[in-house]
Amino acid sequence: MTRIELLRSRLLGFRPTDNLWGWLGPLFFAVVGGVLRFWSLGRPHQLVFDETYYVKQGVSMLDYGVELRVPDSIKKPDELFTRGTPDVFGTVGDLVVHPPVGKWVIAIGEHLFGQTSSFGWRFSVCVLGTLSILMIGRAARRMFGSSLLGTIAAFLVAFEGHHFVQSRTGLLDLIVMFWALAAFCALLIDRDRSRALLAERTAGLSKHALASGLGPWLGARPWRWVAGICLGLCAGTKWSGLFFLMAFGLMTVFWDMGARRAVGVRHWFTGMVVRDGLWAALVICSTAVLTYLASWVGWFKSDLGYDRQWGEIHPSRDTPWVPDALRSLWHYHQEVYQFHVNLHDNHPYKTNPWSWVIQGRPTSFFYEGPKRGEDGCVVAQCSKAITSIGTVSIWWLGAAAIFVLAFYWLFKRDWRAGGILAGLAGGYLPWFGLEERTIYSFYTVAFEPWIILAVVFVLGLALGKRTDSWKRREIGLYVVGAYCVLTLAIFAFFWPIYTAQVIPQSQWSLRMWFPSWV
Repeated sequence: MTRIELLRSRLLGFRPTDNLWGWLGPLFFAVVGGVLRFWSLGRPHQLVFDETYYVKQGVSMLDYGVELRVPDSIKKPDELFTRGTPDVFGTVGDLVVHPPVGKWVIAIGEHLFGQTSSFGWRFSVCVLGTLSILMIGRAARRMFGSSLLGTIAAFLVAFEGHHFVQSRTGLLDLIVMFWALAAFCALLIDRDRSRALLAERTAGLSKHALASGLGPWLGARPWRWVAGICLGLCAGTKWSGLFFLMAFGLMTVFWDMGARRAVGVRHWFTGMVVRDGLWAALVICSTAVLTYLASWVGWFKSDLGYDRQWGEIHPSRDTPWVPDALRSLWHYHQEVYQFHVNLHDNHPYKTNPWSWVIQGRPTSFFYEGPKRGEDGCVVAQCSKAITSIGTVSIWWLGAAAIFVLAFYWLFKRDWRAGGILAGLAGGYLPWFGLEERTIYSFYTVAFEPWIILAVVFVLGLALGKRTDSWKRREIGLYVVGAYCVLTLAIFAFFWPIYTAQVIPQSQWSLRMWFPSWV
């Protein structure tokens, strides 16, 4: 084995060669999951939960470039909107508390299928949900070096309840998840490419050169630019995307630090800071900020946006060199920040993040109680509901897997465990500092990819190593197979309350055991 082959093996580990199966498995479950998600997507033809904000705001973005307020004089605007009159807006900009990207994404479907189409309201989010099945499957294959584990990851996403419900709803949180996942995938590709380049550039260096220097510079690394754009779009959907920016920024430079150390660079920490860290911060942060600002183009071009003229009305003596438009945007952000920190409504579905991964209090998105003869009800009292509850076999094992990941990262320096924990740190950990706010368990979909990867990590341990005996591997296959069958059965059990099926109220109650936990 040549020196460069030895370094590549040390830096990249096992690389699977079954490229066809590496695509076919995740693609198959992306198609299956997509068919299930697009089936009867327009049902119910009503604004579900917070669609009352984002779907209508998407229409306002299409027509006016910004979100306009619905006047108080318009009574029952949701009914008016769903019955074919989407223009329910006044002429005053609305103080909306989330940036524009998610609304623009929803607006694409409304543009393609019409503003009165409930299929169109949810189309774009459903596309992103379907694509993310393939992306998580491919990310798992890249991380674990196994097409089987990549396929299992795609299977788990396809039949996960939170992901399924929110792929079929015009909300923002799955859009946050998609852009965060896209950034993570870009950084996984960057990790492999930069390590291959590091092996190539250090293979010709002497041990003395490695011991006395910082190691080579690895170039512009375009996939970090891609990650920065995706993270800008993530934060441009909800500000919680900023936490992914911080978590993934640290993750990628820690990966670089480990690579320099593995090839024998003596000053690996300094090399990471000088050669990688500063450049990574500049590339990722600058592209994220510029992308975020660009997402406000409709607001900049409009005269109707909330606070759009604030800078002109309130000229500055201290910073006259700052354009009025930017000062107006900054003031707008200050008002949004005050809204978020003072949000303490006693909503019936308000939850504590400690209960999220065990599905302690899932969120009801939609509920009707038809009686006999109404909407196909054949008993005295029926229920028709959409509830965002996760497939518990995935979330409960995912909760336990967090401790397994922590052990493997801290004591075995497993980079895969560290990468998964970084996703959980960016999407889950920050909410523990916001427990007093009004927050909901459906936010979990934003970090669901890393729960899936955590479960796959544990299932990979159950399958065993490639060097294990066939008997050991066979037992692992039975265990993993049984787990997948259980997951599919649980998803089927909750199907009626994922898809607003009309069922007897007794059957609905059977699926609603969780409120007693809180």
